[in-house]
Amino acid sequence: MADTTRNTNPDEELEHSPEEQEVEEEFTLNEPPEDGLKRNWYVLHAYSGRETAVRDMLLAQVQQQNLEHLICNAFVPIEQVEVIRGGQKRISKQKCFPGYVLLQLPEHPETYPELWTIIRETPSILGFIGSKNVPVPLEDHEVQQILEVVRGERERPKVKIDFEKGERIRINEGPFANFFGNIEEIDLERNVLKVSVEIFDRQTTVEVEHWQIEQI
Repeated sequence: MADTTRNTNPDEELEHSPEEQEVEEEFTLNEPPEDGLKRNWYVLHAYSGRETAVRDMLLAQVQQQNLEHLICNAFVPIEQVEVIRGGQKRISKQKCFPGYVLLQLPEHPETYPELWTIIRETPSILGFIGSKNVPVPLEDHEVQQILEVVRGERERPKVKIDFEKGERIRINEGPFANFFGNIEEIDLERNVLKVSVEIFDRQTTVEVEHWQIEQI
């Protein structure tokens, strides 16, 4: 997988919102306009903790430019979970897939210059999940599974990570692209790996996602 939008500054200050939030209104989607455009769902990769801010900035920009029809739906997948706080059980919500925002866009969104400019110039976006130059849409069944998780109709699927602790890998995406390192830890709950890489002649541990690395 590769990013297709411009990288932002990795040192940018990130939003540190709590992982658990109060459950709000029932999840609903907007009906796409009947304008003859075929639309697909795409996955946008953002800095972890900035997903909601990215969604809000995108929606604000298209509204200001009267381009709402180009992003008819945008949401951060959230699931409801039971937590015990102060000895009492309560329902809270947390991100199903930290770092991701789902967008319903016209097919081949890269061919819409105004939309593409908005996406490229929005801070905290790392890129689309897709091929080198063209975002790849989700399959219908994948979208349906995510919506069922958000609506509480199924459990969140676990991402299969085909790597092992101690394995030598190369990072091929993100701010640490082209670094080599060894896997120190695999966090299946968060779907991230901790990798030891050498930066400025010192061993440093960084977090990457499974799609950002490759075996060597």
